Amino acid sequence: MAEQTVLEGIIEDVATDLYNKWSAALPEDERNDQAFSAMSKNAHETTLFVIQNFMNRFNEAAEELKGND
Repeated sequence: MAEQTVLEGIIEDVATDLYNKWSAALPEDERNDQAFSAMSKNAHETTLFVIQNFMNRFNEAAEELKGND
């Protein structure tokens, strides 16, 4: 297995935190393997989307600032 990069580790940690938050809020009668599987997938996809979006916007802002020098 390949070694995980720092960014991959951060994404995994944030996705796990998001999954834990969602699963803790899930009503007891809705807790099942299918729900937990869907939440896990969604937590990872959402985390990746948010981090990529943040990085893109951060880099765009940095380029704009660099252009103002």
